[in-house]
Amino acid sequence: MKWLHEHGITADAIIGAKTKDLVILEEQFKKVCNLYVTTDDGSYMRKGMVTVCLDDLVHKEGKSYDLCIAIGPMIMMKFVCKMTKELGIPTVVSMNPIMVDGTGMCGACRVMVGDEVKFACVDGPEFDGHLIDFDQAMQRQAMYRTEEGRAKLKQEEAETHHGGCGHCGGDK
Repeated sequence: MKWLHEHGITADAIIGAKTKDLVILEEQFKKVCNLYVTTDDGSYMRKGMVTVCLDDLVHKEGKSYDLCIAIGPMIMMKFVCKMTKELGIPTVVSMNPIMVDGTGMCGACRVMVGDEVKFACVDGPEFDGHLIDFDQAMQRQAMYRTEEGRAKLKQEEAETHHGGCGHCGGDK
């Protein structure tokens, strides 16, 4: 957004968060673009998902877009791409959420882009969002959650960690 602003290009940005307390970089965005903030719980500005805001901007405010860049959770990018495909807006997504080691060695960031296998860390991470198989990518990403979750709990709980629920205090 900063680059676009520096080159005289007016752009819109939509930041989505669960609640107002999780909105980040608001002031920085306001300096370089038209900012729309939406929260799932309605605690700040607009209520709803980023797709609701995008739909409002196009259908209620008459805005049109040459390009959409979606960065964030995969489920959000999936539904943004579904909407932008229907609206005929080319869309680029950043597949950073599926990258693990960043070297192409682990294969965790393998993603189907059209009929080609790509690796986000070495072939991307930006891809045509309308060609991404998000369901497959999210399924692959889920395989790593359990191990990452256990490692996070182990770190947070230190000596008290016993590999259980994470809430009982372990062997205290």
